[in-house]
Amino acid sequence: MPESRPSLLTEDGAAPGAPAEILLELVDDEGVTIGTAEKLWAHQQPGRLHRAFSVFLFDRQGRMLLQRRALGKYHSPGVWSNTCCGHPYPGEQPFVAAARRTAEELGVAPALLCEAGTVRYDLPDEASGLIEREWNHLFVGLVTDEPQPDPEEVDDFRYVTAEELKALEAEKPTSVWFRTVFEAALPGIREIAGPSW
Repeated sequence: MPESRPSLLTEDGAAPGAPAEILLELVDDEGVTIGTAEKLWAHQQPGRLHRAFSVFLFDRQGRMLLQRRALGKYHSPGVWSNTCCGHPYPGEQPFVAAARRTAEELGVAPALLCEAGTVRYDLPDEASGLIEREWNHLFVGLVTDEPQPDPEEVDDFRYVTAEELKALEAEKPTSVWFRTVFEAALPGIREIAGPSW
């Protein structure tokens, strides 16, 4: 049975004076869709398991494209993370959502995008008090165009080698999910970017 949250909505489905709710797809422990929930509510303790995606793109030199999340983000603002991550709309295929959000956030379309498995996790974020309970679809690929990021989504970006990533993680905060999704995607990353990863 789908989880829901009561709310006072206008005829078009939005709370008075607020933007329309963003709905996420809730899933069971097998990744099967069981309903929808409002985005922020799904990330509040104790959290609701929902569908997500993470993208890792590499340039022709085998360097990973990272982004620093915009300071205005409700979750993990100002920290470094993988190329792109997000949530499909209910009923949207994760592959389609991954390509769409990469274009929306970074202003580039992947030249190649391949599935790299899934990973499930429950990761609390002490800084925000939110929790990531996600069934995450992983994608790896190539980017050949220069990013033109949306400043409301991305504060900065950079390309890093495997060694530079280690140094960055030692010096700077990264998103609570980064290391988990990176390690889960490593077999696919190595197929795209080589064994140095």
